[in-house]
Amino acid sequence: MWAVALRTLRDPEEAADALQDAFISAFRAAANFRAESQVTTWLHRIVVNACLDRVRRRQARPTVPLPEAGHNEPAVPRDSMAERETRLVVQEALDQLPEDQRMPIVLVDVEGYSVAETATMLGIAEGTVKSRCARGRAKLAKVLGHLRNPGSDAGVPTHESKHGEGR
Repeated sequence: MWAVALRTLRDPEEAADALQDAFISAFRAAANFRAESQVTTWLHRIVVNACLDRVRRRQARPTVPLPEAGHNEPAVPRDSMAERETRLVVQEALDQLPEDQRMPIVLVDVEGYSVAETATMLGIAEGTVKSRCARGRAKLAKVLGHLRNPGSDAGVPTHESKHGEGR
């Protein structure tokens, strides 16, 4: 649940607050749980709703994130610079997706939930999850094509005209 909140909100403090809100909501609604789904699915749905509420509130009061300071970096980096850059590029590409496409992709492709579980968590039909994932993946493929084919120019803006002349 923490991972879903963190990937949805992309801010540890916001994710922690959303998770706290979600567990308070779950505690208050526990008597109303009808056991029509697994408890974990029910809890994830509450977490997703709490995250979406925070996203809506944040959009009403947009803020500019502060640049990350170096003091939070690990003393010994675990990964190479290229892997870090790739993660940043992928995260930026996910950030460009509309919320209704990003959420299913994060839950299905990043977190590994099934389409059925994702549909339950988001309160939408399975077919809607599939179509939103497909549309989001198509957009990601265009933006991230250069990662799959490093020699190609897919997803990399160029400064050439149609006739191959530079500007």
